Amino acid sequence: MRPRPLRYPFLIALLLTAGLAVASPRPVALADLYPVPEQTKSAVVINKVLERYHYRKLSLDPAFAQAVLANYLDALDPSKSFFLARDVRRFEDGGRRLDERLRRGELDTAFDVFRLYRMRVDDRVDYALRLLQGEFDFTRDEHYALEPPEDAWAEDGAELDERWRKRVKNDFLVLRLADRDDADIRERLRKRYEGLARRIEQFDRDDVFQAFMNAYTLALEPHTSYMSPSTSENFDISMKLSLEGIGAVLRADNEYTVVQSTVPGGPARESGQVHTGDQIVGVGQGLDGSFEDVVGWRLEDVVEKIRGPKGSVVRLQLLSKGAGVSARAREVALVRNEIKLEDQAAKSYVIDDLEASPGVRVGVIEIPAFYRDFQAEGEGRRDFRSTTRDVRVLIDDLVMQGVSGLLIDLRANGGGSLAEATALTGLFIDTGPVVQVKDAFGRVEVESDPESGVLYTGPLAVLVDRDSASASEIFAAAIQDYGRGWVIGEPTFGKGTVQTLIDLNRYVPGEQTDLGRLRLTMAEFFRISGGSTQLRGVEPDIRFPTADTVIDHGERALDNPLPWTRISPADYRHLDMAGGAETLSRKSQARIADDLGFRMLTERGKLLREMEERTQVSLNEAQRRAEDERLESAFKAHQDRFLRAQGITPVDEDADPIDEEALEAQREAISRIQVEEAARILADGILLDRHAQPRAAMTD
Repeated sequence: MRPRPLRYPFLIALLLTAGLAVASPRPVALADLYPVPEQTKSAVVINKVLERYHYRKLSLDPAFAQAVLANYLDALDPSKSFFLARDVRRFEDGGRRLDERLRRGELDTAFDVFRLYRMRVDDRVDYALRLLQGEFDFTRDEHYALEPPEDAWAEDGAELDERWRKRVKNDFLVLRLADRDDADIRERLRKRYEGLARRIEQFDRDDVFQAFMNAYTLALEPHTSYMSPSTSENFDISMKLSLEGIGAVLRADNEYTVVQSTVPGGPARESGQVHTGDQIVGVGQGLDGSFEDVVGWRLEDVVEKIRGPKGSVVRLQLLSKGAGVSARAREVALVRNEIKLEDQAAKSYVIDDLEASPGVRVGVIEIPAFYRDFQAEGEGRRDFRSTTRDVRVLIDDLVMQGVSGLLIDLRANGGGSLAEATALTGLFIDTGPVVQVKDAFGRVEVESDPESGVLYTGPLAVLVDRDSASASEIFAAAIQDYGRGWVIGEPTFGKGTVQTLIDLNRYVPGEQTDLGRLRLTMAEFFRISGGSTQLRGVEPDIRFPTADTVIDHGERALDNPLPWTRISPADYRHLDMAGGAETLSRKSQARIADDLGFRMLTERGKLLREMEERTQVSLNEAQRRAEDERLESAFKAHQDRFLRAQGITPVDEDADPIDEEALEAQREAISRIQVEEAARILADGILLDRHAQPRAAMTD
């Protein structure tokens, strides 16, 4: 199934918290779904804040207002399964002066749309339940569209009925291919559809307002969002609970809850079984609690099911990204726990015995995040943990072990502290700028290496991938701009903007009602060479072929991202310590051509891309089963061939029970494929200059 990009940042939830006492939600009467004066105030304040402080200047004109309306309709009905074309035309006609209404904080349009949406959901669910009582012919040659064409709203009820017939038939077939019996399937789908209607009935006026205001902010760019008072309160609670939970960031993606990322040191990451892009389709409590089907649930409700007290067990049913809509869900048991800072800390090891590079030893430093224990620092503790402090110790140890060069592994590092990215760069340069920050008023500030002196002067390389973002990109870009080391891997994520959290009440003195908060994009990062890291990310000096299998990813996959641009370069001196990239790239490509590991990664990427580019799937059971078996067989064949060449017996991840140690060894071997080639590239670079000798120069 082709994944939908992250359209609605307000639907992201951080599953790091312990359980909260939450009252059972009740249906909200349609008569209560009207705006209140506090929301009008919030809307007016949001307008003024965005116009004055947002990095992309707001022009609240008719075209912008229509974009807001389109975003709102897409947020409510992304699969175009509820509204009819005549509904949309009526909304658009009624919204011709929406810009003027938005400027005054008038929200009638937003609530009018939602009330009709709720009635349409009830109507469609009733129809789906009637369909479940009938029979489906899975021998017919017909297809189900995974995503409707843009603006392809159904013209009438008959066309919408046909879409729902295929939708219900597809839902039925997915469970049938997972070996469910028909009676169980009907019961599961009945609960799913009734649950959809029930959850929409629980949307209150705050939910409607938040959804509409985030459709508004999305028309500017994807990282600005509004948090209602209730969402803000939950956010505050989550930040005070010592990071207890499973350690995963989730987002809503159409009817699915999708893992956006996992937190280093958290149960999800440590399990090795929860991955970016996984779809959560079921949640169970304890070791033997029954699973609840959560497809179609509100993200907030899925969050409440997953989080809980430290030491308790939650079980997830997961579908892998691109695994096919009929794939069997795997079950993962996680023990909720406190995420300790040391679990996220940088780690090191040595790679030696590199073929064709006798005597060359490469020290690898894995940095999963740019962390800094601000609480301990604020308490005045001199031994507080930080990325830079930990890496200092690791470098000293590796130099004492006689390494010939250093490889900094930033794969899947989503960023963190800007101060740490700046300070870490300073370990490898004497002094100078690291990154430029331009604010909404055009002012540019330069963040520089805070200390003179160099800790490590030897050969250096940085390994990045498509999920290296934000602070990771700042560090990699600075190393590349200075010519201090080679950047190897895939183009990075492209997150080059800066956000801040604003309490709206500060703009309404004396206001007693909580107006909520705004997460505002107020600045952009620029490299010291002048170009932004926004959108394009950092292009490696030596590029791995796995990059060629990536389609839309990262910032490039989001709706309405800020464009790439550039400013004047900062004043810095190029060190010219990373030459010969073309030669190193040619040698790497020659090795990779015969490398079973890269062949596996590349073929896996091609298969995932094929799955992601699907626009429709067959509703013929035999065809669907054959297609899924073809893809699964091809995927396993490449992986098994690589593992056996490494002397590893492949582990069936669906087996029960499973050999956890063997599974971990298998995953470690796959994870090391790119690291080991990056080490060979660095070794080649060292041998190009046999006079280069690593050394440490400690600074106080």
